[in-house]
Amino acid sequence: MVFRDLIVDVYRTLMAHKLRTSLTMFGIAWGIVSMVLMVAAGEGLREGQAKVAATLGKDIMIVFAGTTSTQAGGLRAGRKVRYEDTDAALIESDAPDCRYALPEIEQKDVRIVSRFNSASLIVTGSLPPFGDVRSIDIADGRFYTWEDQRDARRVVVLGAEAKKQLFAYRPALGETIEIGGFPFTVIGVSKKKDQDSSYDGFDVNKLFIPFAVMQRDFPNKPPATAHTLDQMLVVPKSVRQHEACKSETRAVLGKIHNFDPTDKEAAPIWDTIEEAKAFEQMTDGMKYFLGAVGITTLFLGGLGVMNVMLVAVRERTREIGVRKAVGAASRAIIMQFVTETVLVVFISGAIGLGIAFGFCGLVNLLPMPEFFAGLIPTWSSGLLAAGLLGVVALGSAIYPARRAASVDPIEALRYEAGG
Repeated sequence: MVFRDLIVDVYRTLMAHKLRTSLTMFGIAWGIVSMVLMVAAGEGLREGQAKVAATLGKDIMIVFAGTTSTQAGGLRAGRKVRYEDTDAALIESDAPDCRYALPEIEQKDVRIVSRFNSASLIVTGSLPPFGDVRSIDIADGRFYTWEDQRDARRVVVLGAEAKKQLFAYRPALGETIEIGGFPFTVIGVSKKKDQDSSYDGFDVNKLFIPFAVMQRDFPNKPPATAHTLDQMLVVPKSVRQHEACKSETRAVLGKIHNFDPTDKEAAPIWDTIEEAKAFEQMTDGMKYFLGAVGITTLFLGGLGVMNVMLVAVRERTREIGVRKAVGAASRAIIMQFVTETVLVVFISGAIGLGIAFGFCGLVNLLPMPEFFAGLIPTWSSGLLAAGLLGVVALGSAIYPARRAASVDPIEALRYEAGG
């Protein structure tokens, strides 16, 4: 049998058994669609959560000033620790695993006045790397620079919502606003971002000014001093070095402020890197769970495909006998069943992948919740599902076909379907 004759024969056979062929194709396509959608939902949840978590900052540790819980250096426990503006520079110089240590001061409910409106907002002062470290992306203009910090220029970057409050939909760049009675020039406006956590308020509602200006124009109130910090942002040189950086930070601060470096109450640290790792483990677990559900569905679909294929071959035992009686070789008979199965698997696999990816694309056109990035399908899950179902279908066809092809033609002709 030449290849062309084989294909024509396969086509005629499939058309002659449309219901059986349709059931087989439906089982394979449904299994692929279920698997792809389950994995896509898990991947969308993982990416969405990771994206929102990253809005707080890029691999940062927020170091707060706490209260000592143990005695150290002859000083009593329960002592309030107050960080000074020189502490950040000492951490950068004495902690080799830390890339940045940024001082931060903030004032809440500061009166802000523009030509069009007024509001009471949070004003934050830090150093130029603060914008990048805290993922404050700029939509218009720029973030303040080291020159702005060195010259203590009264420049300000507005959060997206703060800009809307002060200017509505009017342009803000180059405008002068009053912050606590001082004139500031607007040099930038941040992009809108979805933020699910914060230690002092959402960034879109804040104003950002250079640290030197913050210290000069908005000094801390007693009992704090003009050099006291609210907190520091510490960034390790790499994620791998974050534990070492954390230990070094506590050691430097303990030496400066006379507390035990192992006293976590004296220097509480919000470790977003550690939190991100724990979150990644949780979302990976959810993804694997959804994948397991998909594999279970795939297995059930495989059983259906297996049953249909077994019945199909059993019903064609007499056909096999006729073909052998007229001289067809067992190899040619088996090749026909293999070709039929491969063709069915290929077509139904393509249909299943098309439906799954198309459905994901349509769903992703809809507005998504903040913590869900949509259905993100992967080719690996689709091809895995198609491969597994293809193996099941092929095995379900070849094994009984080999047995039927090995039967004596006279016995095969006597066979009754279901007997």
